Amino acid sequence: MSFRKVNIIILVFAIGVFLLVLHHNFLGLSDLLRREISDSNLVGFQPIDFVPEAPEDLVDEIGDEIPVVIAASEERLGGTIAAINSIYHNTQSNVVFHIVTLNSTADHLRSWLNSAALKNVKHRIVNFNPQLLEGKVKADPDQPDPVKPLTYARFYLPNLVPHANKAVYVDDDVIVQDDILALYNTPLKPGHAAAFSEDCDSTSSRVVVRGAGNQYNYIGFLDYKKERIRKLAMKASTCSFNPGVFVANLTEWKQQNITDQLEKWMRLNTQEELYSRTLAGSAATPPLLIVFYRQHSSIDPMWNVRHLGSSAGKRYSPQFVKAAKLLHWNGHFKPWGRTASYADVWEKWYIPDPTGKFSLIRRHLETSNAT
Repeated sequence: MSFRKVNIIILVFAIGVFLLVLHHNFLGLSDLLRREISDSNLVGFQPIDFVPEAPEDLVDEIGDEIPVVIAASEERLGGTIAAINSIYHNTQSNVVFHIVTLNSTADHLRSWLNSAALKNVKHRIVNFNPQLLEGKVKADPDQPDPVKPLTYARFYLPNLVPHANKAVYVDDDVIVQDDILALYNTPLKPGHAAAFSEDCDSTSSRVVVRGAGNQYNYIGFLDYKKERIRKLAMKASTCSFNPGVFVANLTEWKQQNITDQLEKWMRLNTQEELYSRTLAGSAATPPLLIVFYRQHSSIDPMWNVRHLGSSAGKRYSPQFVKAAKLLHWNGHFKPWGRTASYADVWEKWYIPDPTGKFSLIRRHLETSNAT
C-alpha cells in the first residue's frame, strides 16, 4: 500500500471520529435544552416573564440569590406590591421575587411593577393553573368566600422555584421592616423541610379569632371527631403554627415529597371533611399542620408579628410595632380596607396603582364623603 493511500485512510478515519464526537455532543446539547425547557414549563406553572437586572450600585454587594415567593391575586394586588416594596427597600441582598398569579392578573401586575419605584426589582412572574386543585379542594357552604386558588400556591414551592435549595414564602398582607436576609438565614434542623412561627409564642398567643374561638392549637383546625384524625395520634393541644411566613429547605421538601403529602390530605378532606367546622377561612393551614406535625423548625417570632387584622383595634403598642421585623395583617381587617390597625404603617410602603384599578377602600370612602 502506497504512502499516499495510508494518509487518505488516516484522514478518512479522523474525519469519521470527528463527526461521531460532534454528533454525540449535539445530542447532549439537545438533551440539555429539552431539560431546560421542561424544567421551566412544569405542569401548572408557566413562567410569564423574568426581569433579572440588578441596580448597578448593588452589583458589588449582592451575593447568592434569595428567592422570595409571594402570591398576587387581583383583589389583593395592592398588598402584594406593598410587601414587595418593603422587602426590596430594606435589604442589600440579591432578592428575586417569584410572584405567583393567574393569567388574568399578569398584565395588571406587570404594569404596576414597571412603575418608577419598582422598576429595578428582580422578579419572575409565574402563572398558577387552578386546574391543579381539581379533586383536591371543594367549596365549603359554611364559608362565604369562594375557593381562592393562590392560597395553595405555597404547597408547590419546588415547582415555583425549581433551581433553588432554599426559599422564603410570605403572604401578601405583610410588611417587612428588616433585612429579609436574616429570615432567609433561619437555621433549620436536620431533616426539617420548613421553619414556621408557632401560635403559642409570646407575641401572638391565644388570640380570639372571630368565629373560631381560641384558634392557637390543633383542635382549632382539625376535626378530632373524625377517626382518620384520631388515628394520627396528634395531641389536640399541640400549638399550631402560622404558614403565612416561613422558610423552606427545598431539597428536604423534594426528598420527603411534601407536596404529594399535602395533596393527599387535601383529597382526603374533600371526601371526609377533616377540617374543623370553625376554621375561620384558613383552609390551607390544616394540611400543613398534619404534614409538619413536630417536624418543623421555628423562626424568630418577631419575623411574624401577626393578628394585626384580627380586629380593627390596636393589639400592640406603637413601640412594639416599630420594633417588629415583619408585620402580618392576617384576619378580616386588611390594611387596604375600610379600617385596620396601623394601616398608616402599611401605607408608607404602598405604591398607587398606575392603572387606577386598585384603590384603598378607606381613601375611596373619604373622597366620596368629601364630594
